[in-house]
Amino acid sequence: MDAGYPYLVSSVLVSRGVESAEAAAVALERERELTHSPFLMRDMDKAVARVQDALARGEKIAVFGDYDVDGITATCLLTDYLRSRGAEVVMHIPGRFDEGYGLSCDAIRALAAQGVSLIITVDCGITGVEETDFAASLGVDMVITDHHECKETLPAAVAVVDPHRPDCPYPFKHLAGVGVALKLVLALGGNGREDALFARYCTLAAIGTIADVMRMEDENRAIVSMGLDAIGHSDFIGLHALLREAGLADKPLSSIQVGFVLAPRINAAGRMGRASLAAELLLTDDEAEAARKARELCELNRERQSVEQEIYAKAIEQLETLPPEEKYALVLASEDWHQGVVGIVASRLSEKYSCPSFMIHLADGVGKGSCRSYGGFNLFGALEACSDLLLGFGGHELAAGFTIEEANIPAFRKKMNRYVREHTGRTPPVSSLTIDAELTRPALVTLDEVERLGELEPYGAGNDRPVFCFRGALLESAQSVGQNRHLKVRLQKGHATFEGIFFSVTADDAGVAAGSRVDAAFYLQINEFRGSRTVQLQLLDLRPARSPSAHEAELLALRDALLEQQALSPRDASRLMPSREQFVRVWRILERDAALGVLSAPELPLLRRIAAEVTGAESFLRTALCLDIFAERGLLAIERSGDTLTLRLTSDGKKVALEECPYLQQLRDILTKSGK
Repeated sequence: MDAGYPYLVSSVLVSRGVESAEAAAVALERERELTHSPFLMRDMDKAVARVQDALARGEKIAVFGDYDVDGITATCLLTDYLRSRGAEVVMHIPGRFDEGYGLSCDAIRALAAQGVSLIITVDCGITGVEETDFAASLGVDMVITDHHECKETLPAAVAVVDPHRPDCPYPFKHLAGVGVALKLVLALGGNGREDALFARYCTLAAIGTIADVMRMEDENRAIVSMGLDAIGHSDFIGLHALLREAGLADKPLSSIQVGFVLAPRINAAGRMGRASLAAELLLTDDEAEAARKARELCELNRERQSVEQEIYAKAIEQLETLPPEEKYALVLASEDWHQGVVGIVASRLSEKYSCPSFMIHLADGVGKGSCRSYGGFNLFGALEACSDLLLGFGGHELAAGFTIEEANIPAFRKKMNRYVREHTGRTPPVSSLTIDAELTRPALVTLDEVERLGELEPYGAGNDRPVFCFRGALLESAQSVGQNRHLKVRLQKGHATFEGIFFSVTADDAGVAAGSRVDAAFYLQINEFRGSRTVQLQLLDLRPARSPSAHEAELLALRDALLEQQALSPRDASRLMPSREQFVRVWRILERDAALGVLSAPELPLLRRIAAEVTGAESFLRTALCLDIFAERGLLAIERSGDTLTLRLTSDGKKVALEECPYLQQLRDILTKSGK
């Protein structure tokens, strides 16, 4: 594509199938308005009529939300709007531990006792059939707004507004819960108020949409684009206090910062059982209270991070005991795990092991589970298929929750693994990264180029943050930082040098050493420190380079020339000829590694590893030749599959005459004729 776009931006666009200037302009366009009428949603007219009636009558209204970021922002958005209309509003976000997800009869009973006659749900309620009937028995009407998958029977509410309803004609199905709540507010505002209401609430809607990992297209793209631009001058005092406490004040915000800095702090309140803290922060109009609650929220997030690390380590230990047939879907359970944090750990496990993960907190014989998808696998459908083993479940394709009797967990593990195998193929999952672009011109990776990557924003599902890679870079240094929890590296590629950070990875985990050639996958970002701005690689993976350096390619070509009986110079023959000590050393390494079962790996890393233990001149070249000589003599079988080399010892204790190998005879002839 030759359309004047920057190197990095155009590299990503081309990798994603954008090959013309016109297509690039469309891909980079940021929508600025919502294009679909809220009244295209089934029951939106009924919802508006009932809420308007409640406002006119002065009824007490409850907004019933969820304890994640989507639910908290949706609760705040609708509560703020209704209060601006003069309504008396009770805000109810259920406690994760004492109430659990979604509607409950106990909560409805308590709200009715407070005089509530209308409950509006946000980001929940679509499966609350019994709870809605119970509310009706108390004389409480329900208006349900949700974005989760529907079951066969819908609640008998006054209105059920959910784009996933089978009979809902709304053209965009991927709004977050806060997006549906925003649509209700726009419908309530009526003609002439849409722009003003959108301007006020797009910030909250953007945060919830990013945090819930919604598809970044259509109206979500407009919500997030407008919301990111508006955060700096938002009317919500608590949001500004949180930005200051998180170190983001007075900085242009991207979806990355919202997703990885701001949203986790809001989410921590719900995960640690104090969702009301985040909601109170976002709705306060008192500067001092906002500052205090923001500090408290950030402290909760630090506590959550510590708990998460402990659970993650224990989960890794537990899954290592599972047989291979139970690693297509990771189903793990413990009484020691914090119920509010298992969902985050499930996300990390899904990414690490490339499969759906189900993390279960056990208490009194019952498990409460959180699960996360991988590769677009439909979790909701999987839970439906295993529903005979569950007490209940809810959610959507990528993230869901469920309850299960502890006694049913082994059967659930087996059934879920069988379901995943049948729906994703029977090949065991392999962790993989999709690379947008290999960077072959590292000198062009400048501050300006990395800044211009912002043109691809906002990132989200369907428009992922671009992943780049270097192949064959020199790892100049690698050192542990952050109390040995992270790895700081320095990479050289061509004539350019880059600093990088690899979070939650130690030097031992990385499996590479300073001075070696590596392939590196990473995000590109700008690091700001003491007024200095530099390009930084946020590493996603490091591995020994699988393509040869120029020197290695030269050596392997020399080896191949001998095997193909091409003419060689005496100098080449001298470089190729292994010493007796080198033959012995290579063979002993093969025997040792065969016993350890580590003689199958990508070819170049395997050669480098063996050669690193072989002393003497030309160790890499001669190690490669030793393997071919052993194979020719019947001592070794060499199998290649793609770039993977598998070595298998076939000597069975027999002795052979290495000197009779024709490759060695050819080398001796050349050296003899030259007088060496």
